[in-house]
Amino acid sequence: MSINNYDAILLSSFGGPEGQEDVIPFLKNVTHGRGIPEERLEEVAHHYRHFGGVSPINEQNRQLKAALEAELARREIDLPVYWGNRNWAPYFPEAVQEAYNNGHTRLLGLVTSAYTSYSGVGQYREDFEKCLAETGLTEVVSIDRIREFFDHPGFINPLVEGVKRAVSDLAAQGVSDGVRIVFVTHSIPNSAANESGPEFGEGGAYVAQHLAAAQAISDRAAPDIPWSLVYQSRSGDPRIPWLEPDINDAIEEMGAESVRGIVIVPFGFVSDHMEVLWDLDNEAIETAENNNIRAIRVPTPGIHPEFVSGLIDLVMERVNGTPVEERPALTPLGPWPDHPTVGAPHPGGIAPSAMAAS
Repeated sequence: MSINNYDAILLSSFGGPEGQEDVIPFLKNVTHGRGIPEERLEEVAHHYRHFGGVSPINEQNRQLKAALEAELARREIDLPVYWGNRNWAPYFPEAVQEAYNNGHTRLLGLVTSAYTSYSGVGQYREDFEKCLAETGLTEVVSIDRIREFFDHPGFINPLVEGVKRAVSDLAAQGVSDGVRIVFVTHSIPNSAANESGPEFGEGGAYVAQHLAAAQAISDRAAPDIPWSLVYQSRSGDPRIPWLEPDINDAIEEMGAESVRGIVIVPFGFVSDHMEVLWDLDNEAIETAENNNIRAIRVPTPGIHPEFVSGLIDLVMERVNGTPVEERPALTPLGPWPDHPTVGAPHPGGIAPSAMAAS
């Protein structure tokens, strides 16, 4: 059975290793084509090996898939959910082939990336094109995707809740003055950020969306507390400029400014990726302690009921063809536009000529 041109949901994610033997093959998948030497991969591998070689992301996607299925059942919506990854099993071709074998040919991608960037938009489009080519289904299966949801209430509100709780917890610990909110996201090369939407100025759509989301969260959670946008997890050639400041450098500067408490908001991630566990819960917290700053990290949305419900709302606005002016958005940038269909054209899809920024 299909609903308004869609047969099924394709939960689309990055993927992660689930054992020590998976770590290097996974990192080779992530860095495929970049010529990264194996010794450099080993340097990154120790982040995963510290946690037994297991990234939390696959288990979180299993939980998210179950939560989405429960919400669909609660609303009596007949759309099965398939799950595919870019870099580790289950891979996209397996998921799309399974959907096709079950008679589902019009898929709606639910991409676990809230912002516009090559990794979050353009590369998923390439993933979809590649998997359809590999399975020989380009002419019979179509894949659309929900829009970027950086300013959707379902994404913003769980973070607002987390910031309010963290500020309250700091106060309970005797830290009410000298508090800062530190919004943190994944750094990317400056050139890639600019290419995400040159019309938005320096940093492109990637930086503009993060600034807008940070303002929306701050306004609702703690409007009187100063905030800043910082970056984490820089990698690649050190000669290439990436978005700055790094969160550890920013925390050290705050220490020199007599900041006493910080609320770390990992709003660049929808769940606790390895970068959150290692770079924030380990390194950033240690940097804060070394600078006599009390730090609390806000939870990622994960399977927060409001986040799960918001994702299904985003699915249903595509299913129902909700007009743009009726789509919820909490910043002046939104609602972000839809993207063109990949694969076989269908009546509910968008022609490539309507390509959105990616």
